[in-house]
Amino acid sequence: MRSSFTQLYVHYVWATWDRLPIITPDIQKQVYGAIIQECEQLKCTVIAIGGIEDHVHLLTGFPSTISVSELVKQIKGSSSHFITHEIKPGEFFKWQGSYGAFTVSHDAIDNVASYIRNQPTHHSQKSIIPTWELTPK
Repeated sequence: MRSSFTQLYVHYVWATWDRLPIITPDIQKQVYGAIIQECEQLKCTVIAIGGIEDHVHLLTGFPSTISVSELVKQIKGSSSHFITHEIKPGEFFKWQGSYGAFTVSHDAIDNVASYIRNQPTHHSQKSIIPTWELTPK
C-alpha cells in the first residue's frame, strides 16, 4: 500500500455542567454549528449531531492524525468559548470535564446516526441506549 488508509468512526457523548438544561432551543443550532465548524477545522467528518438540553451526541469520521481526547478537548473548548463570548455573553455555560467515546463499525453508522438525530424522541419515549447515555453526573 503506497499510502495509509484509515476508516475511523467514533460516537461521542458529553454533558453540560451538572447536567443543567442549558442547551436551550434558542441556541441549539448555533451550538451544534460551532461543534461542526471545529470538527471541520480538525479535518473530521461530522456524520450526525444531536442531543437534548443537557447533553450532546456526535458521530464523526476522523483522521489518524488526532486522538479522541484531543478532538473532544478542542470541540468542547471552542464551543464553550463561542457560547460564552458570542451567543450568551455573561451567562453561565460550561461542559462537564468527562465524556464518553465509542468506536462504531462502518456497518453500524446508519443506526447510530439515526439514534443521535432522534435524541428528543428517544428521551421522551425512554427508548435510550443506556451505554450511549453514560456520562458521569
